[in-house]
Amino acid sequence: MDRSVRITLFVLLLVVVLIFGLVVARQMYLVGGDTPAAPDLAELNVYVYDEARPVAEFTLTNEYGQPVTREDLKGHWTFAFVGYTNCPDICPAAMANLRQMDQRLPDDLPQPEYLLISADPEHDTPERLKAYTHFFGEHFHGLSGDLDTTRALARSLSAVFVHREVDGELLVDHSGHFALLNPQAQVQALIQPPHRPEALAEAYRRIYRWAEARQDRDGA
Repeated sequence: MDRSVRITLFVLLLVVVLIFGLVVARQMYLVGGDTPAAPDLAELNVYVYDEARPVAEFTLTNEYGQPVTREDLKGHWTFAFVGYTNCPDICPAAMANLRQMDQRLPDDLPQPEYLLISADPEHDTPERLKAYTHFFGEHFHGLSGDLDTTRALARSLSAVFVHREVDGELLVDHSGHFALLNPQAQVQALIQPPHRPEALAEAYRRIYRWAEARQDRDGA
């Protein structure tokens, strides 16, 4: 074998070993070091961010007609969802799944809030949002307001929506996932459909326990 070929193969082998070693070292650090690895919840259709993502700054109006900003999302966990009250299928099913999940949460988990961000602010007035969200429970809330602000907020939740008119009626095509926000008002996880109440409750439990363990370790 040519000497230059042997040297090339040797260098490539060293690179492979180095990369493998870095991967193993990273996993050992995440699992047993200072930062616990984010739970793998692929079987629950959930992706958990090791480092939470920021939520866009916004000012929108809640179902009581009061202004709400990102600061108001701090201090509690939130399941956020982009939709609209006149949605014929996805939204009612999503909200019903959240309500059923809420009924399954054990007492040792913090009570989350559930937030419908309206992709149809022209029709979703505070009064309409209140009637819609409060049907599902006291912890369900709604936001509506400036369309550009709503789009920017949706993007920060990895969500999109598109308006279209069919037979003179406005329809909104929108994302169907939930964004789970941590108490710092950051996106901690994305929960993809199909949504099952028991899976949602399990995902929330495991994410919260992981976040709690990481916070305890960081504060140690």
